[in-house]
Amino acid sequence: MLRLAAALVLVTASWAQAPPPESKDPLGRDTPQSSVFQFLEACHAREYSKALHYLDLGRMPASERAKKGPDLARQLEDLLDDTPFDIATLSRDPQGDLSDNASSSLEHLDTFHVDGKTLELQLERVELKPGLHVWLVSPESVAMIPEAHQLVAETPFEKKLPQPLVTFEVFDTPVWRWIALLLMSVALWIVAGLLARLLVTVVKPLMPSPAIRRPLRIVLAVVGLRLALVAAPLSALPELYIRRALGLCLSLALAWASAVLIELVATRWHSRLDPRVQAVSYSVLPLGKQVLKLSLFLIALLSVLSVWGYNTSTILAGLGVGGLAVALAAQKTIENLFGGISVIGDRPVLVGDVCRFGDRTGTVEHIGLRSTRIRTAERTVISVPNSQFSAIALENISGRDKILLRPTLNLRRDTTSEQMLQVLSSIRELLAIHPKVETGKIPVRFIGVGPFSLDVEVAVYITTADSDEFLELQQELLLKMLEALENAGTALAVPWQESVTSAPPANSPQA
Repeated sequence: MLRLAAALVLVTASWAQAPPPESKDPLGRDTPQSSVFQFLEACHAREYSKALHYLDLGRMPASERAKKGPDLARQLEDLLDDTPFDIATLSRDPQGDLSDNASSSLEHLDTFHVDGKTLELQLERVELKPGLHVWLVSPESVAMIPEAHQLVAETPFEKKLPQPLVTFEVFDTPVWRWIALLLMSVALWIVAGLLARLLVTVVKPLMPSPAIRRPLRIVLAVVGLRLALVAAPLSALPELYIRRALGLCLSLALAWASAVLIELVATRWHSRLDPRVQAVSYSVLPLGKQVLKLSLFLIALLSVLSVWGYNTSTILAGLGVGGLAVALAAQKTIENLFGGISVIGDRPVLVGDVCRFGDRTGTVEHIGLRSTRIRTAERTVISVPNSQFSAIALENISGRDKILLRPTLNLRRDTTSEQMLQVLSSIRELLAIHPKVETGKIPVRFIGVGPFSLDVEVAVYITTADSDEFLELQQELLLKMLEALENAGTALAVPWQESVTSAPPANSPQA
C-alpha cells in the first residue's frame, strides 16, 4: 500500500509539473495575423465592444475601459484602413516572426510618422491564463493610437471631390476609390492587350506561337492593378482579398505561359524526331506535356495557398497517400508504362524494324505505353506487354549493316585433290571479284571429311541490309558455285545407305 501511495504521489507531482496543453482562443487571437484580421472583422461589423478585446487595456483603469476602449478600437481601425497597411506582412506563426531581432513576444504592426515623430505600433504575446497565449496590441502602442490618428484626414484630392463620393463607403472604403479602381482596371486591360500584342510581334521570330499573348496580357494587367492599389488604396480587408485574387491570377497566368512554352518546345522537338519513333510522337510526348502542364498549375496553386496561410504539407501528404493507393491498384499498368519508357529510351527497336524476340520474328508496328504490336510473317499481330518486351532478349534484324552468307558444300567422296584445289580457287576468285561481297582472309576452306562427303565451307558478308537483295545475290552466288563444281569435274554428294539381305535357313518353312 505504501508503494502504491508513493507511486500516486509521483504521478501527481509529474502532472503538476507538466505544462498545460495550449488552448485555442475563441476570438482568434492565436497568431499576429489572425488577431488583426479578427479585429478588423469586428470593427467592420461595428462591434467595437468586441474589438476592444484585441487591445491590451491592462494599464487603463477598469472604469475607463468600457468607455475609451471602443473609441481606441475605432481609431485603430481608421489607421489601418486609411493608411498603407498590408495585413499579409504579419506572421501566421503562433510564436510570431522569430526571424527579426525583436523580442520573441513582440510583433511589428505598423509605423506612423506624425509631426517629425516615429510611432511604432506593436503586438504583444500575452498569457491570459495557463495554456492560453494571445496576441494583443501592446499597452505602449494603445497609448500612441490617439496621436497617430491625426494622420487620418482627407487628402487634398478628396477635398476637391463631391462629398458623397468621399463619405459614402463600400466595405469601409470611400466609393470614389472603387470607381477609380474600376476605371483603371478597364484602362489597364486595354493597355495590357496592346502591350502584349506588341511584345508578341517583337519576339515572333523566336516564339512564333501567338498563344502566349493571352497569359502575357493577364500578367501585365495584374502587375498594373497591383500598382493601381497603391494609387487608390482600399481598406485593409478588401485589399487583402483583392491582392490574394490578383496573386492567384498572376500565378495561374505564369503557369499558363509556361504551358505555352512547353507546347512550343514539344512541337519543335516533334518536328525533328525520327519518323519511326512513333511511340515518342504519339504516346510519350503528349503524356509528358500533360504531366508537365498539370505539375505547373499544381505548383502555382499550392504556392498561392501557402501564401494565403494554408498548410500545403497536408495537401501534399494527401496527394502522396492517394498516389500510393493508385500505384498499388495499377501496379501492372505502371510496370508496363515504365517498360514502354525503357523500350523507347533504349531504342533497341523502332517502328518498322524486323526483330526476333524469343522464338518469334516479326515487324514492329507500334510501341505504345502499355504494349508493343508486332506483325509476324504469317501476317498475324502479336501484342506483347512492355514489361515482358523490355525484359526479353531482342534481336534487331533490321539493324544489321551486312548479312552473313555461310553455306557448306558437301562434295562427293571420290573428288580428287586436284579437283578440290580447283573448286577452292574458282570459288575464291568469283567471290573476290563480286562488288557486293566482303571477304576475309580465308573466305573458302576445306573443313573436313564427313561420313559421305568432303566438306567445303564458304563464309562471306553480303554488303546489303535488304533481305530481298540478299536472297537474290545468294541465289546468284550459289549457282556460280555449282558451276565451279561442274567445271572441276565433281558434284555434290548424295547420302547413301548400305542394306544387307540374307537368305532364310534351310529348315525354314519357307524353304
